[in-house]
Amino acid sequence: MNISVKGEYALQAVFDLSVQPGQGPVKIAEIARRQKIPQKFLELILAGLKQGGFVESKRGAEGGYLLARPASQITIGEVLRHVEGQKLSGSKGRRKNDTPFGDLWNRVDKAISGVVDETTFLDLATNWKDRQARYVPNWDI
Repeated sequence: MNISVKGEYALQAVFDLSVQPGQGPVKIAEIARRQKIPQKFLELILAGLKQGGFVESKRGAEGGYLLARPASQITIGEVLRHVEGQKLSGSKGRRKNDTPFGDLWNRVDKAISGVVDETTFLDLATNWKDRQARYVPNWDI
């Protein structure tokens, strides 16, 4: 599966908002800094995600972006399809079903779609927090 930089950044932006629940709108500059995304590029990505119904924005001094739906209701696959297009595979039209590998690549594409369609941003955020909690440095000497 080939995911563009734009797709990666879109996933990172939605993930960032997923781990900030209930804290109100998040400024673009904060997301850009935490996720190491160029701010101007992030502005374009968030505008697209807003059109797709994944995020919403609030204007004003206390404004910023927040998820339009709970993280438990947004899947990785939805965001990728919105940003990258409908087909989530690395085929890009080169694969033909009438080759010895056609069935194999179709099964691989279905497996990839299954994983990203079953994984929500809440799942991702919970898994990430659990992994980070396991690796707390021990400074005892």
